[in-house]
Amino acid sequence: MSPAPKIRAALLAGFALCLACTLPAKAAEDAALQAAIQSPQRSPKFVSRDAARHPAAELEFFGLRPNASVVEIWPGGGYWTEILAPYLAARGTYTVALPVDSGDEHSAAKFRAKFEGKPGYTNLHLVTLDKDQYGLRPGSADFVLTFRNVHNWMGGGYALNMFQAFYSALKPGGILGVEEHRGLDTVPQDPTADNGYVRQDYTVALAKQAGFELVGSSELNANPRDTKLWPKGVWTLPPTFALGATDRAKYAAIGEADNFILKFKKPGK
Repeated sequence: MSPAPKIRAALLAGFALCLACTLPAKAAEDAALQAAIQSPQRSPKFVSRDAARHPAAELEFFGLRPNASVVEIWPGGGYWTEILAPYLAARGTYTVALPVDSGDEHSAAKFRAKFEGKPGYTNLHLVTLDKDQYGLRPGSADFVLTFRNVHNWMGGGYALNMFQAFYSALKPGGILGVEEHRGLDTVPQDPTADNGYVRQDYTVALAKQAGFELVGSSELNANPRDTKLWPKGVWTLPPTFALGATDRAKYAAIGEADNFILKFKKPGK
C-alpha cells in the first residue's frame, strides 16, 4: 500500500475510534438531561408547558453539558431551575442570579422560599443581579442562560448593562443563550418593550454592542398564531391569561407567545 492510502486508512480508523469513544458520553449526557426533565420533583404546572417550551431541544441547541459552569439569569418561578439544578448537580456548577426583590409573583423572596436549601437544590448558588448590583464572578461561567427577560431590562432602561454583565461573567469562548418573545419586525421597537415583545434584530444588536458574536438561532419555540397585537400584550396569552376568563379559550388555542432563541459566543478560544 502506498503512503497516501496508508495515511487515509489510519485517519479513518482514528476517526472511527474517536466516534466510538464519544458516543457513550453523549448518550449519557442525553440520558442525564432526560432524567432531569422527567424528574417527579418537577411542578406539574411546569411539566404541562414542556410541549410549548421544548426544554431538551433548547438546552441541546445551546450545547449545554452536565459538567459546565452555568449561570441562569432571573429565573422567574423556576421552570428552568427544576431542570438545571438536578442536571448539573453531580459534575457542574449552577448559579442563579435573582433580581432585586420587587414583591411580585416572581420575586426573589418567593424563589428563595421555594428552592433554597431544599432537597434536590442544594447545589444552587444564589446571587443578585440588577442594574447596579452585579454579583457574577468575572470569567467564571461556561454558559449564561436567560429566558424571556430582555423586555424586563428594557422596561427598566438597563438592558445593555445586563448584556455587558453577561459578557464579563463568561469565560472566553463561553456561550450566552437568550430566549425572548419575538416582536413584529414591521414596526419600530418600543425601547421600553411595554407589550413584552422584543424584535429579534434589536436583541442581536444589544448583544453585539456588548461584544458578543451571534453563532446561531432556533425556531423551536416559534408560534405563527401569535400576531403580537393583544389587548394586554404578551401577557394576554397563556400561561398568564391577563384578561382572565375573557376569551380564554381563544387565547388558549393560540398558545404561548412566538419566541426566538439566540446563541451568542464571547470571542476567545
